[in-house]
Amino acid sequence: GAFAQLDAFVEAGGTFIDTADVYTHGVSEEIVGGWLAERPGVRDQVVIATKGRFPMNDSPNGVGLSRRHLSDALDASLRRLGVDSIDLYQLHAWDALTPIEEYLRFIDDAVSRGKIHYFGLSNFTGWQLTAVVERARAHNWTAPVSLQPQYNLLTRQIELEIVPAATEYGLGMMPWSPLAGGWLSGKYRRDEVPSGETRLGENPRRGMEDYDRRNTGSTWAVLDVVAQVADEAGLTMAQVALAWLADRPRVTAPILGNRTTGQLAASLAVGDLHLDPEHTARLDAVSAPVLPDYPYGELGIQQRHRKLTGGR
Repeated sequence: GAFAQLDAFVEAGGTFIDTADVYTHGVSEEIVGGWLAERPGVRDQVVIATKGRFPMNDSPNGVGLSRRHLSDALDASLRRLGVDSIDLYQLHAWDALTPIEEYLRFIDDAVSRGKIHYFGLSNFTGWQLTAVVERARAHNWTAPVSLQPQYNLLTRQIELEIVPAATEYGLGMMPWSPLAGGWLSGKYRRDEVPSGETRLGENPRRGMEDYDRRNTGSTWAVLDVVAQVADEAGLTMAQVALAWLADRPRVTAPILGNRTTGQLAASLAVGDLHLDPEHTARLDAVSAPVLPDYPYGELGIQQRHRKLTGGR
């Protein structure tokens, strides 16, 4: 069960527990809160992170980054988690309808009141991240310290603008979906719609890992190399994918979403693992995003950089 996984995680040295109000409509936070309540001494050992922004009801004020919604969302998360403060409160996504200053002032106020210790972002693009950090600095308000983007061997486009922005402003990254919804574990097969007790087995059209959407030649090319590296290194495909991601620039740690304690143990074994450089190079090559010539491709290099010695 969930408590057993959390116990095993902490016993193995894990410290960062991430959830969100919208996960199973508050139940995820309640589970973490129940676990903390039964283990009074563990609160000081872990960092509790949660998020707010997505709808918890159908009202116009029940969604977004407005002061009203975030105030309601934060207080509700504190109640479900059974804590006085949240170590890392994350804005779950951009809100184009709310001024940046409005939610930054709310965050700064919440930090001052001790309800939040630090805040982070999730699913923000490079320019959005930049706007938030610069606006916070201009007003001397609390600035974000972290970013949660989707990042894995099948989703590397964030390397174009988001990773450089996070690097520029010193934000640590905790990627979600490090196994691309199970694809990188090797559990799915070519032209065979998933079934059984897996994420896509329960719903093959689920979210970004939708089977039809990802059942492409480029996906299988990546999976073939992951399988080869796993065989050569004596690892599982999931361990190879996690080890590759953990070594990427700015990555603090991938967010694990294991269903069983066995899966968790296998994932945690990657903590001290580093792939052979040749294996990393092969994975880099096969998973590299296909870029247009301009501005990111080869023909745009002269617009992005220059030689120290001068000339073209």
